[in-house]
Amino acid sequence: MATTTGTLAATSTTNVSASPLARLAGPLALAAGGLFTITQLVTVATLDRSNLVASIIEPVYLINGSVYFGTFCLLLLALIAIYGREVHRAGKFWTYGACAAVVGTFALGANVAWFDVFVAPWIALVAPEAMKTPNVGSLPIGGFSSYVLFVLGWVLFGAASLRARIFPAALSLAIVVSALIAWPSALPPYGVPFGLTIAALGVWMLRRNESTE
Repeated sequence: MATTTGTLAATSTTNVSASPLARLAGPLALAAGGLFTITQLVTVATLDRSNLVASIIEPVYLINGSVYFGTFCLLLLALIAIYGREVHRAGKFWTYGACAAVVGTFALGANVAWFDVFVAPWIALVAPEAMKTPNVGSLPIGGFSSYVLFVLGWVLFGAASLRARIFPAALSLAIVVSALIAWPSALPPYGVPFGLTIAALGVWMLRRNESTE
């Protein structure tokens, strides 16, 4: 019976590791975390909030914003890959945490990254006075809810990872803390700790792959 159980566990692990996307969990997390950090730092260095209209129509803003949007796409893929890689060791709570992180990442990526790179520059060109008006109506509600979903999703993911011992305790705690710090992630550099944490998670998974092989 013990032999059968061990064989089933080994088969499960092998099947997960054979998934092409699951094998990319480490590189995807490393790329997403690295780009998240870089785009935050570039924004800090180039965005002039005293002259927002002029800043967001500059080529560097558009290029950096496009990379920032792509970073959220990579982050979503990384989450899916991580889930496919580790699901055989996790329970329902970790599954809920992973789903919450996916929803939060999608919400913030669509609201902040996509809107800022494709919509905001257009508004700055055709209706620059709109950039100076107070946020009213449904727009601030949508923005605020996306921040809440992002933070809660990743906090839950980190807490569930700690409980299920999916990652080292320090990494799981870092996910929780950096997600809380990244609350105003539309105002860099508050997202830098989160980006560094995700990159560190990617490095850990790559090293684990090497040790397993």
